[in-house]
Amino acid sequence: MKIVVASNNKKKRAEIQTILGALGIELVTPENTISVDVVEDADSFAGNARKKAEAFARANGRPALADDSGLCVDALKGAPGIYSARFAGEDATDAENNIKLLADLNGIETRTAHFVCALHLAFPDSSSPLTAEGSVDGSILCALSGNTGFGYDPLFYSPELGKAFADSTPEEKASVSHRGRALRLLAEKLRQRG
Repeated sequence: MKIVVASNNKKKRAEIQTILGALGIELVTPENTISVDVVEDADSFAGNARKKAEAFARANGRPALADDSGLCVDALKGAPGIYSARFAGEDATDAENNIKLLADLNGIETRTAHFVCALHLAFPDSSSPLTAEGSVDGSILCALSGNTGFGYDPLFYSPELGKAFADSTPEEKASVSHRGRALRLLAEKLRQRG
């Protein structure tokens, strides 16, 4: 089965391919498809994932998978949330987003947080989509740690791993991460669907 992956984030696509590739699913990247510019203006991760998946499925005439994910920090009332990629501004880099997060949490002792990943697999004939959501609890470190991963990985401490996501191997991270959990759930739904 070939699925269009509606993401320009190469590191995110690699995580998706690692898990879904084991099922014999081939991901078709945006560079090899009709790309669609989708405004992510829904009020939830699931809503943004749905918008992207449906647009790519219609444009390409094949199933399309979209992921919308982000970091929710309790002390910031769930921020950055759906604005995680643009927390420090519309074209913010990972480094700029991390700097803003550290600044916003300066002096705050309780730094609990969780990552959320919503997946939506849409079909071009608009038949029943498949959805899955995963989350992982942790806390925000006071300084960057590690050099793997992307996004907020250098600041997200996973109690399950005993270290920051950015101090983990891709396999370690995938074993507990929000995206790993959502993908395994989606993979199980795909198996059941046949």
